[in-house]
Amino acid sequence: MSRSLLDEVTASLGGAGVRYALVGAGALAAHGISRSTFDLDLLTTDAVALDPATWESLAADLRVRVDVRRGDADDPLAGVVRFGAAGERDIDVVVGRWSWQTDVVERACLVETAGLRLPVVGPADLILLKLYAGGSQDFWDIDQLLAGENRQALVEEVDTRIGALPRDCRLSWLRIVGPTGDLDHR
Repeated sequence: MSRSLLDEVTASLGGAGVRYALVGAGALAAHGISRSTFDLDLLTTDAVALDPATWESLAADLRVRVDVRRGDADDPLAGVVRFGAAGERDIDVVVGRWSWQTDVVERACLVETAGLRLPVVGPADLILLKLYAGGSQDFWDIDQLLAGENRQALVEEVDTRIGALPRDCRLSWLRIVGPTGDLDHR
């Protein structure tokens, strides 16, 4: 494999016309927040990413592991495609289910990161994704994003978008930043 695994995965996504964005710790790093991680995460809502045919060229390379996992009806994700190769950081292509996640991907901006120009979600959208994931590491990540000098603008931006998320995410947001309005009217 002459190109990096990330380059190969993003080229396959692009070739299939799949819009995606860097999320997770990779996106945090692009926004100046360093956190150790073992993989890189890309988000899409395009089910084409779950079609094994999308990954035929990568799967044909014996050095690359490709594992397509579809979520069941109760899963918060449509699925995940995991990639691995010796000496490379693993990559997860996370396939979301919801229109608000599509909006997150569409708002992503191109950033030079990991030696490539990749679409990267902005800080407010990263907070939305972290609220939806809801783990302890996710809440630490939110605290780090809010610790910057643009906290108030970031809170206001999240406030304009939080209504699209489930109620438990909105309640978590209120616990983090305090009451900013009536939850039932968002």
